[in-house]
Amino acid sequence: MVITRTVVAERLLEYLNRHLTLAQLVDWAEHTFIDDSLEPERDVDMLNDILGYLAAADTEQFPLTWEKCVVFLDQLGVAVQVHPRRTA
Repeated sequence: MVITRTVVAERLLEYLNRHLTLAQLVDWAEHTFIDDSLEPERDVDMLNDILGYLAAADTEQFPLTWEKCVVFLDQLGVAVQVHPRRTA
């Protein structure tokens, strides 16, 4: 699979929207280094940095905070807006 900034942003948003657990996000990030290629070439360094952090986000040294997610999404070209979800 080809990993682009869009793919990484979608995974981060899935995590923030609770469609993925932290363990699932970490597992996905770890496997991108083994199974996938990063494109386009101009984004490879940025994608490697983000994926490297996400692959270690289940450790104390690399906590995946809200602020860190916002920074990553900004680097990926996604503006974050929070909308309250109303429950019935």
